[in-house]
Amino acid sequence: MSKTTPATVALTKAGVAFELHPYDYDPDAPRVGLQAAEALGWAPEQVFKTLMTLVDARPVCVVVPSDCEVSMKKLAAAGGKSAQMMKPADAERLTGFKVGGVSPFGQRKAVPTFIDETAILFDRVLINGGQRGLLLELTPDDAARACAASWADLTA
Repeated sequence: MSKTTPATVALTKAGVAFELHPYDYDPDAPRVGLQAAEALGWAPEQVFKTLMTLVDARPVCVVVPSDCEVSMKKLAAAGGKSAQMMKPADAERLTGFKVGGVSPFGQRKAVPTFIDETAILFDRVLINGGQRGLLLELTPDDAARACAASWADLTA
């Protein structure tokens, strides 16, 4: 597994300190984020998954705790009238990352990004590092700053 990804390069260029947390990715896990939390021994609410959505047909990146679902109603209210999940192939093409390894950092094209406000309850969180089986540990404030994210209540 490579420890250098577009996400780690972007964070390094931005001067953001982070720690790498590789783990054995299980593509057959029913919920990959929960599997990652368990593999690393972290609380699921402290391990955040990155999802690509469409709000009023425009791409939006959403970062939420691995044990939660995105509320499309709340997401739509944060940026438009309607929201839906982006198709996996479209997410991969837009971000440059494979589904299961999508990171909010270092995407091919910058899109509006929202991080669930519960992240600020923790000193450190884990967020995908740009490939399957690699999470990055960093502060919530650094994460938000690195991807120009807004805080929002996003979970169902």
